[in-house]
Amino acid sequence: MNPTKLIGIILIAAGALGLAYGGFTYTKETTGVKIGPLELKVQEKETVNVPLIVSAGAIAFGVFLLVLGRK
Repeated sequence: MNPTKLIGIILIAAGALGLAYGGFTYTKETTGVKIGPLELKVQEKETVNVPLIVSAGAIAFGVFLLVLGRK
């Protein structure tokens, strides 16, 4: 398989996921307090929103790469 086609397929899939979910969340762990050997860890949930235009652009560019890869 041509690398251009593979990148195009990955971009289309990522754009479709961005349109479907609109973003993703992850957990970030930080050290709140450290006193000697004792540590207090804090888990925070972070949310990253994926703009609609970025998702649509990824799909469009993926389709462009697939069409370009055929030539």
